[in-house]
Amino acid sequence: MSVVRDLRVLLRLTNFRRLLAVRLLSQCADGVYQVALATYVVFSPEKQTSPAAIASAMAVLLLPYSLIGPFAGVLLDRWQRRQVFLYGNLLRTALACMTAVLMLASVPDWLFYASALSVTAVNRFVLAGLSASLPRVVDDERLVVANSLSPTAGTLAATAGGGLAFAVRFVSADSDAAVVALGAFLYLCAALASLRMSRELLGPDPELVQPRLPAALASTARGLKSGLRHLSERRPAAHALAAMTLMRFCYGALTVTVLMLCRYAWSSTEQEGLALLGLALAISGAGFFAAAVISPWTVGRLGPFGWMAVCAGSAALLEPALGLPFEPVPLLVAAFVLGLITQGTKIATDTVVQTSVDDGFRGRVFSLYDVLFNVAFVGAAGAAALMLPPDGRSVPLVVMVAVLYATTAVLLLRRRSRQSEG
Repeated sequence: MSVVRDLRVLLRLTNFRRLLAVRLLSQCADGVYQVALATYVVFSPEKQTSPAAIASAMAVLLLPYSLIGPFAGVLLDRWQRRQVFLYGNLLRTALACMTAVLMLASVPDWLFYASALSVTAVNRFVLAGLSASLPRVVDDERLVVANSLSPTAGTLAATAGGGLAFAVRFVSADSDAAVVALGAFLYLCAALASLRMSRELLGPDPELVQPRLPAALASTARGLKSGLRHLSERRPAAHALAAMTLMRFCYGALTVTVLMLCRYAWSSTEQEGLALLGLALAISGAGFFAAAVISPWTVGRLGPFGWMAVCAGSAALLEPALGLPFEPVPLLVAAFVLGLITQGTKIATDTVVQTSVDDGFRGRVFSLYDVLFNVAFVGAAGAAALMLPPDGRSVPLVVMVAVLYATTAVLLLRRRSRQSEG
């Protein structure tokens, strides 16, 4: 199989393996940290969680840094990306340790959220930098396969980190703080792994680097404007980002639905709800893996927009069929399907952006990509808060999501048709 052959070639590339190691360790730590926060907010016995509380937590953790995300991208195009991975993960190590201490001290919620917010802020740099760096270690011919393996492997690492967090939480007395401490250790490992690459390897080109912070900040506004103009001139990238944002909104609404179902409708105890949520995450991770296997083949035959249209259309048909019963087994099947569809769309979107956007603009475009992800997810949580009853069963929400998937599929098919005619 050509996909297997290409994967073997990629894994023989030393610099690709080293960048992949940084991604795996970093995103595994993200998975650990995010599960710790989710269980602290949603599954703590003393908290009576509602959809509004979940939406508020997501807004506090994600929205402020959605406002500065594009500026982070400009800095990524002016700082050495290897250094971003090194110092960013070291900073996250310290901040995660602080979060663990605050959990043990039982401080007011606002102080806990401020600490968690700081970790999320640094995450904007690291994730966007990982995607922007990939074309520096892989040739164009294998970029689609690299986008299948690398981000999907990172998502699986995050899922594995989530599973590890669940395991630690079950066996540790001071469980949430212990889980966050584990995340801090993994962030430290990611920082050390980045030292295996040279400072110049991941770009940007030397003439674009501005090592001094004042010089980089002085050019941020100009860089942001030029980045948006560059994206507007790269219509395929802009259209792919728009489609991915709509599908991210759908995924976010369904995520809040499953959280509430696990917490109240399907379980009578905190531990039982956590076990169901962990199972849903694991099954969704299997869908991510399936997307990594089949996406290179489907993108090669249908094109990235054709594959995205198939993903959106499949979700429009399967999501209501599996979701409307509001029973565990059909929704766990839906978790696999939506994992495959969401990751398959992301692989195609990454490829379109990387091949359409110049290297000097990739950092800020991928930061904008990250911002759209966050805004769509928080918006979905807000919509779910308005529509979901306490137990998580909402027929209108499931129908709304299906309509959005169908609309996205139609728009993607039109884009593919215009591309073929051109």
